[in-house]
Amino acid sequence: MTGCTKVSEGCDHCYAETFAERWRGVAGHPFEQGFDVRLWPERLTLPLQWRKPRRVFLNSMSDLWHEAVGANLIAQVFAVIAVAEQHTFQVLTKRPGRMCSLLADTAFWGQVGAAARVYDPSAEAMAAIEGRFLPNLWLGVSVETQKWAPVRLGKLAATSVAAVRFASCEPLLGELDIRWWLARGLEWVIAGGESGPGARPMHPDWARSLRDQCRAAGVPFFFKQWGAFAPEADGHDHGGIRLIDRRGQSWNRMEIPARSDAVRMRRVGKGRAGRMLDGRTWDEFPPGRLIAATHG
Repeated sequence: MTGCTKVSEGCDHCYAETFAERWRGVAGHPFEQGFDVRLWPERLTLPLQWRKPRRVFLNSMSDLWHEAVGANLIAQVFAVIAVAEQHTFQVLTKRPGRMCSLLADTAFWGQVGAAARVYDPSAEAMAAIEGRFLPNLWLGVSVETQKWAPVRLGKLAATSVAAVRFASCEPLLGELDIRWWLARGLEWVIAGGESGPGARPMHPDWARSLRDQCRAAGVPFFFKQWGAFAPEADGHDHGGIRLIDRRGQSWNRMEIPARSDAVRMRRVGKGRAGRMLDGRTWDEFPPGRLIAATHG
């Protein structure tokens, strides 16, 4: 499927929507319909045709758990994931409520099993479905602000069907405290700033705090990017300046002195901003698993 609708502030400057809407009305283009939700059932079995193991990210241009996607189609997707045992699949969502509900539904798993039998599955694949645990599945939720942490991480923690449960804190729009979930089965954290038109700067301490929480809990941390803005203190002396504090408050054009925790962020672009945090990259992944691609 492609296309989606906005559910929270992390969607405000969606890169997928920006890309898709460029092609609205272009006859024959995959995004002729812009970012309207569109189902592509003919693509469903593509992973079964790939012999070499791949890292497959669902849905960089959509959300599998969107209300426009029928439970039967989602069951077919899970059937392909189970049967295509050689691949590792990441499924990321901002709609964990529907995800949690369907994954706890016995009827849903019956649909998964029925769909899988069409593909002549291995005994191991059928056992995985019957046991409601897919060893090649990674389930994740997006968490951009603290408001969404208990909502989304709580629902993720209630699931037990995936080999890895992860949080994608991108775009990171505020400081997060996720220690409770790090101690209760959260196995990977991705963090990154926002890029593209209208991008909002990420305070460096937000990323550092997540990194430090992960290190204390022994959980792998992946720093994906700064996004459009990078700290002036990292040697950037060009680009528009945004002065923000740890609360995310902008101090540009303020007539009073900025808070002591305010930092100068320069809009230098995603490429120049890079992905170094405190002098190094952070490319940690859950151990003992096929490294899955991070989202785009």
